[in-house]
Amino acid sequence: MIRTELNEALKVSMKIEEKCVVSTIRLIMAALKDRDICARTDGNPDGVADEEVLTLLQTMVKQRTESIRLYEEGGRLELAEQEREEIEVIRRFMPRPLDSNELDGAVKEAIREVGARDMKDMGKTMALLKQRYPGRMDFSKASGMVRQTLVG
Repeated sequence: MIRTELNEALKVSMKIEEKCVVSTIRLIMAALKDRDICARTDGNPDGVADEEVLTLLQTMVKQRTESIRLYEEGGRLELAEQEREEIEVIRRFMPRPLDSNELDGAVKEAIREVGARDMKDMGKTMALLKQRYPGRMDFSKASGMVRQTLVG
């Protein structure tokens, strides 16, 4: 499904000559092709599933966010702006992220569902969250919330 959206968006963007959109979608598709090749060598002939595509997109956003910080520190504002534009394009293909209340509720529900009592149960809790909300939550924030809840 996400692959179809990417292909359609690429065609449209090429027709209307949106250079940033075209180049960003091509970057996404190249990264996706690399993941597919790895998946096929691991015995998955269909390539990666949409959940892994969402994880890939989330990683790409994080990478660009870090690049923005570094470019701004280095006074390269034009490059930081280019990274922001790429983030906007990548986010077009991601589901709406959970807001802070939804994130809090999801973390509490996952803790309750796995019966987490202490830090030993953090892995099970995070695995459930990653399975249920791929591409929809910042897992570093969720991890902090789980840790805070389980510790005290």
